[in-house]
Amino acid sequence: MKMEARILSYIVLWAMIVFLASASDPSPLQDFCVAVNDSKTAVFVNGKFCKDPKLATANDFFYTGFNIPRNTSNPIGSVATLVTVDVFPGLNTLGIAFARVDFARSGLNPPHTHPRGSEILTVLEGTLYAGFVTSNPDNRLITKVLQPGDAFVFPVGLIHFQLNIGNTSAVAYAAFSSQNPGRIDIANAVFGSTPPISDDVLTKAFQVDQNVIRDLQAQFGIDNN
Repeated sequence: MKMEARILSYIVLWAMIVFLASASDPSPLQDFCVAVNDSKTAVFVNGKFCKDPKLATANDFFYTGFNIPRNTSNPIGSVATLVTVDVFPGLNTLGIAFARVDFARSGLNPPHTHPRGSEILTVLEGTLYAGFVTSNPDNRLITKVLQPGDAFVFPVGLIHFQLNIGNTSAVAYAAFSSQNPGRIDIANAVFGSTPPISDDVLTKAFQVDQNVIRDLQAQFGIDNN
C-alpha cells in the first residue's frame, strides 16, 4: 500500500509539473514566425498564420516610436502603450511583449491585471509608487517606491497599479512573458461592462446602496435612466 501511495503521489506531482510547464505561451517550432493576416501568403501555421521565413525582413523584427511621449491629458493622467503581436508581428510565438507607460504628475495606471503574462516594470523617469495584491484569502498588498533604474515584478494575473508620486512626469517601460498578455482594468470591467452587471450582484458584492453602484456605473458610461 505504501508503494502504491508513493507511485500515486509521483503521478500527481508529475501532472502538476506538466501543467505548470504548459501554463505559458507555446514554444515556437522554428526560429521565428512573423504573423500575417492573409492566409494565402502564409506557409507555416504556429499560433497565427506565419510568413514564409525566407520572405522575412529586418522590418518584421523592428518597432519604432517608443521614445515619443504620449498624451496623458485624461482623467487618470496616464497612458499605457502596449505593444503585442497584434501590432508587432515579429513577436509571434516568442512569448514576449512590451509597453511604455507615461504618467502626468499624480497620474495613475489604475488597478488592472494581465491574465496571460507576468510583467517586469522598469522606471526611466520620475518616482512611482507601485504594488500588487496577492490572491485570496490573504489579499496582501505588496508595494515599493521606485526610482529611475529600479525594476519591479508583477506576477501573472494579480491586480497591480502604479502611481506617480513625484513632482514631475514619469515614464516606465514594461516587459511581459506573453506575446499577448491581455489587460483587464478592474473598475472598467466591473462598472463599465457591456451589458452592465446586475445591480443585485454589485450591491451585494460591494455591500453598498444601489445609488452608489449607479453613480459608479455612470462614471464609466453606463446610463441607468
